[in-house]
Amino acid sequence: MSSEKLYASSSRGGAVGSGDPIVDVLRLLRTQAVVPARVHAASPWAVRFAPYAHVKLGVVLDGECWMEVEGCEQLLLGKGDFFLLNNPPAYTLASAFDVPADRATVFHERETGGEVRIGATADEDTYVCCIDFVFEEANASVLFDVLPPVVLVRAGDPRGALLSNLSALTVAEMESAGVGRSLVLEHLAQLILVHMLRVHADQTDRPIGWLGALVEDGIGAALRAMHANVGRRWTLDDLAAISHMSRSAFAATFKAKVGTAPLTYLIEWRMSLARDALRSDTRSISELAAATGYESESAFSTAFRRVVGTSPRYYRDEARLQTQLA
Repeated sequence: MSSEKLYASSSRGGAVGSGDPIVDVLRLLRTQAVVPARVHAASPWAVRFAPYAHVKLGVVLDGECWMEVEGCEQLLLGKGDFFLLNNPPAYTLASAFDVPADRATVFHERETGGEVRIGATADEDTYVCCIDFVFEEANASVLFDVLPPVVLVRAGDPRGALLSNLSALTVAEMESAGVGRSLVLEHLAQLILVHMLRVHADQTDRPIGWLGALVEDGIGAALRAMHANVGRRWTLDDLAAISHMSRSAFAATFKAKVGTAPLTYLIEWRMSLARDALRSDTRSISELAAATGYESESAFSTAFRRVVGTSPRYYRDEARLQTQLA
């Protein structure tokens, strides 16, 4: 039996998702915290950041520094360089390679109020601002899996002009005590994150996964169509037509770019949306079945169990229990 028949679906019911894959993913991630971090340092210095599941955005505002992420090559960052770290292990920012690791200041953003000063203020030669995103753990892999460990946008890169403007606003807000500061920082950080994702998707060494596929004319069109109408009974023929490709060429290209077959991607995305809705307890199972395009609650439950490994009802009940115990 083909996956199209096993997961038969329709367009009945209210839709879920926005139709924009980046927006859909960021909404699904449900940002739990946006933590600002500032490093003021006078050479020689080194700061060691503890690992935890997050995405870090950073910009060197003054001076330069070396960045060392375990498993990656060391990078020299200059004034105006932006970086994104994807779920990194422990990593270090330092004025030079020869600063002993055991002399590194251990920086826990939440414990320091988001700021660390090393050395005399009068001798400060480096200023780095960062923002950490902490996402809901259940869906974080949707983003983590399509990003490399480090995304870098060098000063002078024409794609970084807007990032510079956004960072100026963000730093001003970090250094202020204005009303609504946390809300403004959150929105600015989201804007910077979206632009960093766009830059990564536009880079010549195209990334693998849904993010990289968005910049492919044909495959990107099919991806956007699936997100715009997640409940439609899509077939390979439909998606291939949108991509202006033959059925076989579309299937092969989609899998090569995204890493999974088109209808498998659709099913897995539906189930990601379903898990999120069940955890937030916003719809009944029958409503969710219709919203994600399934002709019956039974058909939806079959698809959910196959992908997730448990029934929707059990998954929802477990989520309710965890909420009560929290």
